[in-house]
Amino acid sequence: MDFSVTRGSRRRAQNDNGWFRKLKAGAALSCLLAGTLPGYAIGLPGQDAAAKPSSLPSAPGAIPAPNFTQPLFMRPSDRDFSKARGYFRNPLAPYLPTTAPAGNFANSPKLGDLVKDGKIYLSLSDAILLALENNYDIAIQRYNLDIADTDILRTRAGGNFLGVSSGLVEGTLGGSGQTVTSGGGPGGTSASAGGAAAGGSGLALTTNGGGSTPETLDPVLTGTVELQRQSTQELSPLFYGTDKLNQNSDTYNFAYNQGFLTGTQLQVSFNNSYTTSNNLYSTYSPALQTTFNAQLTQHILQGFGWGINGRFMVQAKNNRRVADSAFRQQLLYTVNQVENIYWGLVSAYEDLQAKRRSLEQSQALLDDDKRALQIGTMAPLDVVSATSSVETDRQAEISSESNLEYQQLLMKQAIARSLEDPVLANAPVIPTDRVSLIEMPEERESADDLVRQAVANSPSIEQAILTLKNDEITLKGEKNKLLPQVDVFAFYGASALGGKQSPNCEDFYTGTTCPPNTYPSTNYSSAFQNLFNSSSPDKGAGVQINIPLRNRVAQSEQARSELEYRQAQMRLQQLYVQTRMNVINAQFALTNDRASVQSANATLEYDRQSLDAELKKLHLGASTTALVLQQQRALAIAQNSVISATAKYAIDRAALDEILASTLDRYNISITDAATGNVKTAPVIPGLRPAGSEPEVQLPAQQQRLQQEQQGPPPQQQ
Repeated sequence: MDFSVTRGSRRRAQNDNGWFRKLKAGAALSCLLAGTLPGYAIGLPGQDAAAKPSSLPSAPGAIPAPNFTQPLFMRPSDRDFSKARGYFRNPLAPYLPTTAPAGNFANSPKLGDLVKDGKIYLSLSDAILLALENNYDIAIQRYNLDIADTDILRTRAGGNFLGVSSGLVEGTLGGSGQTVTSGGGPGGTSASAGGAAAGGSGLALTTNGGGSTPETLDPVLTGTVELQRQSTQELSPLFYGTDKLNQNSDTYNFAYNQGFLTGTQLQVSFNNSYTTSNNLYSTYSPALQTTFNAQLTQHILQGFGWGINGRFMVQAKNNRRVADSAFRQQLLYTVNQVENIYWGLVSAYEDLQAKRRSLEQSQALLDDDKRALQIGTMAPLDVVSATSSVETDRQAEISSESNLEYQQLLMKQAIARSLEDPVLANAPVIPTDRVSLIEMPEERESADDLVRQAVANSPSIEQAILTLKNDEITLKGEKNKLLPQVDVFAFYGASALGGKQSPNCEDFYTGTTCPPNTYPSTNYSSAFQNLFNSSSPDKGAGVQINIPLRNRVAQSEQARSELEYRQAQMRLQQLYVQTRMNVINAQFALTNDRASVQSANATLEYDRQSLDAELKKLHLGASTTALVLQQQRALAIAQNSVISATAKYAIDRAALDEILASTLDRYNISITDAATGNVKTAPVIPGLRPAGSEPEVQLPAQQQRLQQEQQGPPPQQQ
């Protein structure tokens, strides 16, 4: 279909080409309205849009439409930015600037409570709680809730909404430990796909918010008070009876304008003037002039009705729900990211333990070989081989120490807002939780059940549905803009004159002075009454028509809005398919990870027993150092495999919860608490076990040096 031609040309093309009818049928098929979603209907202004159900495209495969039960309109601060400040108590309040509270860049006290003996003993629950309170990504996303509220206030006055970002904030580094996967973490802020304030992906601009302009609902009162003193040299004294006209004017004009949701405009003007003049032909000096006019204009076609003039209010409320959904998505993303960082830290911690055990074994073997060389029972080459193994293990230990320090730093920047405190900055983080291999419920559920759960809770699908509703509202506005402007209006007005007869009054034709009381004196009160007694009325009614010929701009905008609406429908259907694929893939990954952990543990046990047997043979003279070193390498590889497989299982289990959007419910995280930044209840993380009696690793070399510098030089011996 060629949207660059006019409607007449397009109609001829439709008659000549049967494929256009097929295209319409395909578009209708892609928009099967099989499910309903309460809470996102297009309602009348002043009503909550949640009061009316609206049909929406359902997920394929008879999956019910999402049923979002998360609380709406969460607010991070006590101030409700969707409400205007009234005149009560302070008449100047509506005209004073709003100040938002300054951001808090200090860590929550809970972080300091975890520092013991110069170390941070951190459980996964503590890490998530601290991230909910301190993480910058969540804090930045939290502002969008209040920003969206300002749009609600703006649209209640008849203004257009400015929109709100629904993309994820991805400024926290990390996500997967280097022991698990290589590479750095994400950064920056992602862009939403068809979000609240953006069109479909790839469009530079969008018709969102287009259509006929709604009425300005906030009344406007204007006033003009002017005092003028004027003296003018006249070229034709004949007209004024003097060669220098002196005129003093006091003007008091007032006007009131207001629009209504019905597409009605009210304009009221009330003008007054007080004038004195030396004009010989002025009958009154001072002269009192007052006029009144009230006009009511009603749009008949374009701009008519509640649905057109109140549509921005509905879209602003939908955008607020998008902000709520984006905040929930940010919580899911950040919690999952913190989990990944935590398991990366656990892997780095256990990896350093394994590397140090390997170094101890290599060093013990080297010591035994040196003693055997001294007594002549060992060849020098075996000692060289053992020495090489020790140096290799020492280099691996140094690399593991660096990785652990980096993982600790990643964890700190994810759960803290400030690392200026040297105690906190240099304190090592000791993870106290380990993942349990107890089978989780989602591993036993069918894929279809998990897909239904993911579709019902997915923030991405929720935002896509809300975007589709906004596109539908925009499409109605663009269709209305296609109509001509037809306005009917009626007005009533009047004018009145009063004052005192001018002492300089002369008859223009005879040149004689006006007799006293020729023009009776009238005070302002009498003149004001004459405005409403029909003594000098000005009233009428009419119709104003504005028909844009060809109307190509409106046609193109409406066609683009239609295309964006169909694109949003396609995007929603794609999300359904992507969600299914992601759920099934994550479930498969979890099954494979469990098998990998079990296989790695079995291999580790075999290599441990093989090394013990090879050491016994070496002591009995039935083996060689090379074979022992070979078994040590195999054991080290097996240990790394167990660490990586276990961390991969923990990470994929958290990823499945994020895809199902069940993390917050499963961990008992209150979205309202997260919105305020004050978490009252610690998260409860299932599927964990304590670290047990594993020995703590010593401080990495760099952290040891920093602590020694802080403590100062040791006291000198007497």
